[in-house]
Amino acid sequence: MSAAAARRRKQLLARKKQQQESAGDAVAAQLQKLLADDSLSEESTAYEALQLAQSQVRKKVHAGEFKEAVDLAYNGSLAILKNGRVSVASQLLTVLANVLRETHTEETDELLDRLEELDKAHKAAMEGRTGLEADRLQRLQRDWLRRCVQWSSELGPIRFGHTRVQELYAAQCWSVSQSVEKENEEDEIAGLKTDAVTHMALAEKPERIIEWLKTLPKPTDKETKTGHVCPPAERDALLTRAVLCLCAIENLRDATTLVKSYIDNVEEREIDTLTKSYTSKDDGKAPSHIVFCCMLLRTCEKDPRTGPLFSWLLRSFKRELDGMFKPQIIQSYTTKIGKIYFNIQPPPNMMNMLENMMGMMGGMGGAGGGMNPAMMQAMMQGM
Repeated sequence: MSAAAARRRKQLLARKKQQQESAGDAVAAQLQKLLADDSLSEESTAYEALQLAQSQVRKKVHAGEFKEAVDLAYNGSLAILKNGRVSVASQLLTVLANVLRETHTEETDELLDRLEELDKAHKAAMEGRTGLEADRLQRLQRDWLRRCVQWSSELGPIRFGHTRVQELYAAQCWSVSQSVEKENEEDEIAGLKTDAVTHMALAEKPERIIEWLKTLPKPTDKETKTGHVCPPAERDALLTRAVLCLCAIENLRDATTLVKSYIDNVEEREIDTLTKSYTSKDDGKAPSHIVFCCMLLRTCEKDPRTGPLFSWLLRSFKRELDGMFKPQIIQSYTTKIGKIYFNIQPPPNMMNMLENMMGMMGGMGGAGGGMNPAMMQAMMQGM
């Protein structure tokens, strides 16, 4: 190639680049104009802003301008939400969550503040909305918050994700569970409430779990009968799940707070009566969940040599644990607890599976073998 041709080629490339930059500046200017326009509350304007924002975010990612891409996705989402266009904003929120993970953006307090601001704006925009469309939008918000938890778990300093993001996700799961048709979606409701208490436990907010449990009906005679074939009472099962989760992540402080608060504010039955009933074989009552939780905590606080006591406790409560929603998750908790506190080693292949299940965070009643009631009373003291 001659010198003149090379010069000409260089000039053409420079001109093309200049044109592209001018076009990009024009698009960016148009986007900022739309985001500041009062007509952003109209669907057509909001959708045009969404398309421009998506293209600009993708352009910045390709150019390596990761912070600018995150800023643009955040500002665009917030502006659209404040103008009430939740359906449009949900698409840009998804882009934001994907960019955070794709660009390996590290978790910071500023970003956590922004996520909370977006969730607050979403709640304000959804206030008063009901019906199928509102349910769909609330599920989309739950899915977005789940992605945020995954990002925080992968790129933040706290295992399983920051407590602030966990709390947002847990609250959204519980909120969605309250609007689902109970007659048609029992499994979905159970899954939502399970996620809610599990992630609120990870958020280290036992007091919020108690507020939820207060709203649930007390156990029925059918649910507390020896050998019952129905699942355990919803309130009992959610309490036990939260306590097991907290013990599995070595947070006995919040597990103890949760159990004590449950006894003081939720449980209507006498604890002494439930404790005596736990080892009784002829009173027709299944083992109590709150007593199981109290004994579990007391056992975990003792010497690792009390492993046989832990094993007995699991056998005595096996029917209840097996009857809970997704019992394989419950097994992952109890196996983890056995390994951490009592050095009870599961088979290697099972441990790999259980570790994976724990990483995704984000029950035969009638005692077998028997236990000295006096020992049980001693264990219950102090709870």
